[in-house]
Amino acid sequence: MIITGAAGLVGQNLILRLKEGGIAAITGIDKHPHNTGVLRALHPDIDVIAANLAEPGGWAQAFRAGDVLILAHAQIGGQDEEPFLLNNVIATRNVLDAAHAGGVAYIVHISSSVVNSAADDFYTRTKRQQEMMVADCGIPHVILRPTLMFGLFDRKHLGWLGRFMRRWPVFPLPGNGRFARQPLYVKDFCALIIECLHRRPAGQSYNISGLEVIDYADLIRAIKRATGAATIVVPIPIWIFRLLLQTYALIDKDPPFTSRQLAALTIPELFDVIDWPGLFGVQPTKLATALAETFQSGPYADIVLEF
Repeated sequence: MIITGAAGLVGQNLILRLKEGGIAAITGIDKHPHNTGVLRALHPDIDVIAANLAEPGGWAQAFRAGDVLILAHAQIGGQDEEPFLLNNVIATRNVLDAAHAGGVAYIVHISSSVVNSAADDFYTRTKRQQEMMVADCGIPHVILRPTLMFGLFDRKHLGWLGRFMRRWPVFPLPGNGRFARQPLYVKDFCALIIECLHRRPAGQSYNISGLEVIDYADLIRAIKRATGAATIVVPIPIWIFRLLLQTYALIDKDPPFTSRQLAALTIPELFDVIDWPGLFGVQPTKLATALAETFQSGPYADIVLEF
């Protein structure tokens, strides 16, 4: 089994679940030096390859021994278009070429709910391109479109918010925070991926939305409870919040949250909810329980991946 983007949120959690189920014949590929090092240290018994998939290289040889590909690599954040094109489009083209050459028999593609979103940014556009490439690749596959995910090893999103709350006495909330979200626990999503490996549905696409709809403001307060943070949540006008993000981006060229992501956050939209627990036989975890497991279940809860 080959997992691209193996040192990210989905990859790290999936490898834990696979090994718990007795599957250890895994090759994980990722380009991030620090996060790949974390993966290698946690799992010295699997093959870990540090490689940039946007560039041809020896990494393609690993596909000759892989029957199944979990295509989970993606550029999520950033200020410029080029990294999104390199990591979501060009890298995917290279991976699919290697999969064909190596005789990969089945692909599970981790797409995103944003392909059905009203948002229009570098991430959304390139994730749509990525999904189309997989859909047209000619290899039996399933496409999964998760909503906002969280869990252990969450370097962005809820994980970053939780760490911010623990460090700072004030937490800024954009506007009134009444933006509906559908957070999906990555542990449940990994259980669903494993079911796909067993059942191998082909030519299907599934919208995997979090089952509990919650306003962003209430989600922030739920994270505060789960972390035990003493921070004070302070609403500020959205235009000031945007200005703060733009100012921070002048200091950090790879910020965890950008003004484009703020624009996507404030779009009033909900994604389709299907009965994925019934379809795949996965028992969903209650949101409050999932947040507690994310922030309180060490030692993995204390591991922080880099951006």
